[in-house]
Amino acid sequence: MTSSQTQASTPGPEPAVDRPRPARRARRVPPNLVFLAKRAGTYLIVLAVSVVLNFVLPRLMPNDPAQSMIRDIYEKTGQRPSEYQMQIIHNMYGDPDRPIWEQFWNYLGQLARLDLGRSIMYYPMEVTDLIVQALPWTLYLGLISTLLGWIIGTYLGARLGWRPGRLLDSVLTPVAMFFSSIPPFWLGLLLVWYLSYSQGLFPAQGAVNQRVRPAELGNVDFVLSILYHSVLPLFALVVVGFTGWMFSMRNMMITTVNEDYVHLARAKGLRPERVRTAYAARNALLPNITGLAMSIGGVLMAVVLAESVFIYPGLGGLIGASTAVRDYPLMQALLLIVIVLSLVFNFIADSVYVLLDPRTREGS
Repeated sequence: MTSSQTQASTPGPEPAVDRPRPARRARRVPPNLVFLAKRAGTYLIVLAVSVVLNFVLPRLMPNDPAQSMIRDIYEKTGQRPSEYQMQIIHNMYGDPDRPIWEQFWNYLGQLARLDLGRSIMYYPMEVTDLIVQALPWTLYLGLISTLLGWIIGTYLGARLGWRPGRLLDSVLTPVAMFFSSIPPFWLGLLLVWYLSYSQGLFPAQGAVNQRVRPAELGNVDFVLSILYHSVLPLFALVVVGFTGWMFSMRNMMITTVNEDYVHLARAKGLRPERVRTAYAARNALLPNITGLAMSIGGVLMAVVLAESVFIYPGLGGLIGASTAVRDYPLMQALLLIVIVLSLVFNFIADSVYVLLDPRTREGS
């Protein structure tokens, strides 16, 4: 073979070809964040609808805040307010003769500034100041009683559902059914009558001893006085509230103990306490976690009723008084506070649920 033929048969360098670069894989958003984003969007829509209804419903009721204020002035003084006074009243509570869209725009501006108006009943106090004074007491009773009732009910439900039909289940279940049928305010009346007036063991009303100065958090006497005055309200709310969590956990445990993974854990020779806690109770706990935050709105209403019995300085007194005298600005603010708190605690429950339930991380 000649050199020319050899050079012809030898392959030369391949021509440069622009090969397409592999596309970068887009970062996948974690499914749990997608789940929480969807839930947050749903809650924002519910909040927007609630704001609209909170604006519309009071205006469908007879009279309006401005007319109520004018009527009160006339009943107390016997004279109708002057034009200047009526203009000031309409500036504070809104003029019903203005277009509805203008009233709604002013209402949104007030909410953005956290300006909830002035109370008719406690004039000239701001509604925000009244709620700031009363809300911590209601949240204290509501959160502490809910958490205590949830912990006690969940623990007892896990014990009863692990071995249903035993002596503890036969005794505790009927007793819990009895207490679940008692309204909190009726139980509160019995506690006040017996433990306060008959035995004199606990105070019948109030949240703190008026002789103790509400000084800094380091004031031990002030803190002990708060705890002492809250024993009866907390006891009434916990006794009535733990039963629902107990029955829910008990029913879920009865279903969970028959699952295959529980039988497998038993076959491995694990201790019964570990099987009950790490396998059965952990999976049966999920509905109770979801219901914990969903019950906040109902718990707040139960606390409001209990506050009226113990004359506790929370939202209960404000709701009752504002309804009686038709204090519309205060009624609107209290309704909006309850809705916002319910949405916030529901979102917290969804966040915890994502961490505990792997199904939400897999199929969002």
